[in-house]
Amino acid sequence: MYQRLMKCVETIRQRTDFHPETAVVLGSGLGGYAGKVQTKAEISYREIEGFPVSTVAGHEGKFIFGYVEKTPVVLMQGRVHYYEGYDMAEVVLPIRLMGMLGAKNILLTNAAGGIRKDFAPGDLMMITDHISSFVPSPLRGANLDHLGERFPDMSRVYDDALCGKVRKEAQKLGISMKEGVYVQASGPNYETPAEIRMFRSLGADAVGMSTVCEAIAAHHMGMKVCGISCITNMAAGILNQPLNHEEVQRVADTVKEKFESLVTAFLFEREGGQKEEVME
Repeated sequence: MYQRLMKCVETIRQRTDFHPETAVVLGSGLGGYAGKVQTKAEISYREIEGFPVSTVAGHEGKFIFGYVEKTPVVLMQGRVHYYEGYDMAEVVLPIRLMGMLGAKNILLTNAAGGIRKDFAPGDLMMITDHISSFVPSPLRGANLDHLGERFPDMSRVYDDALCGKVRKEAQKLGISMKEGVYVQASGPNYETPAEIRMFRSLGADAVGMSTVCEAIAAHHMGMKVCGISCITNMAAGILNQPLNHEEVQRVADTVKEKFESLVTAFLFEREGGQKEEVME
């Protein structure tokens, strides 16, 4: 896997020598955020040898390198999910790759189902902790010693300073920011009401099909992690209505302006480094 990662790095470096400071994974509803970036390079996942490709409709499937104000960023427009049939090590390959390209911080965003009864569709929730017990660990198998230690501590996956910036910027923008614990389920089916009751009893506030494995991989290699969920629906059994992906997308679209403003404010607050020259 490390050799595969190095091959991906080599492929990208043939296109650009851009060094991002912060990586952002664009979840449902944020795909259009790329239009706010001063783009220096775009690379399709299909152009990167050995790179997993998303099969989910609406996920563009490319890296975007550029600037938000003065902050050098890499955006992941379209993520890979475990439910698509990839091994977990492949699912987190893009996260590790962005770290190897220079990103020291990562903002993970997603669409999630609300478990807590005081949540409502359209709420934004900052992830303060997670539950990973229902999907395989991305660190399973031979350890990639070049990236991190065999038994990494997970007591503080989500960086206090980055989370503090989100709170501050949300307050400035007048955005009501919820906070809570996110649990990753395997998908692609939505959970049953009984499973949601179980998750609630374990202390989960929101549920989704991504992000936790990415946070573990990023933390393993020393990246500072922040996560924000858009509550696009209430989880099974909380409301007397069926769940469907179209509703998730519709709600994500209605709050994208608010979500995009928060992401921009978060990135703008980061101290940007010197702009990198881009190879033609």
